[in-house]
Amino acid sequence: MDRSIRKERAQNLWSSFARKHDPVSRATEIDPLPEIELDQIGGLVGPREEIQTYACAATSPEVYERWGTYPPSGLLLIGRQGTGKRLIAAALASLTETAFLRVDVPRLVIEVVQHGIKVGDLVNQWSQTLGEMPPTTVLFDELEFSQAHEIGTRRPDLPIGPVMDFLLDLVDRTIHVENTLVVGSTSHPDTLRQAFLQPGRLERIVEVSPTFPDDIIAALRIHAARSEDRADHRLFESIDWKDVVESYPAPSTGEWIHIMHSVLRRKARCEAGNETATPVTTGDLHEEVERHKRANNRLAVPEGGNYV
Repeated sequence: MDRSIRKERAQNLWSSFARKHDPVSRATEIDPLPEIELDQIGGLVGPREEIQTYACAATSPEVYERWGTYPPSGLLLIGRQGTGKRLIAAALASLTETAFLRVDVPRLVIEVVQHGIKVGDLVNQWSQTLGEMPPTTVLFDELEFSQAHEIGTRRPDLPIGPVMDFLLDLVDRTIHVENTLVVGSTSHPDTLRQAFLQPGRLERIVEVSPTFPDDIIAALRIHAARSEDRADHRLFESIDWKDVVESYPAPSTGEWIHIMHSVLRRKARCEAGNETATPVTTGDLHEEVERHKRANNRLAVPEGGNYV
């Protein structure tokens, strides 16, 4: 099937299904033709190798047979927030030329619980729709739903048993849809329920943990180059990325990219105010790092307490 036809078919089928189910509409997003190349990912050599191996399940399934084995039923990406788990999953979809469906698990759980959805109907139509779609990579993002930051962290009020039954059924049915690759992720692997890791589910665990400082520097260089491509002119002086990153080990890769864009936004604000806006320097980045440190110190909340 032509790629443009597959793209349209994936978009139309999923959109039609999501319109009938509000929780699905609010908690999923589909990219019918992702374009995330592996060289767009800074560092993370191990996870990149893992997804290339798993990609063979879609691109060269006979290779597993020649080695007397079979592909894993699914991958589980573990690592703190902002380390690149979602990017790795999107790169898998791009590598295999499949649509990329991201499921925001905490949001889906809240939507289903709050609105009393009949999960049996939803799950049946879910697997039916995926079965009609072109090949798809599905990411179940943040499976440790009860501790997710998106819902305020630590929600003991949720009906854990019924929610787990629902999620396990959803994962199982997705895995059994032909031409579907399944990836899960969690920022809280220490409390993730072991049922997700049983054979036939997310049986291959991949740690997404950037090497400090090299992987973070590599990611910042990539994103800085992207920003310059978008602007079509030079935005940065010669930056000592190592000096900047080593000055503050705490942030994740995602937070570092946010810090870089915060500097660019300050430059944009200066230009909008008719001030002189010079290219970004190492000093500019250090100043933004200090702002980030101060903000984080102000926002830090003791365990079980409130910020006042």
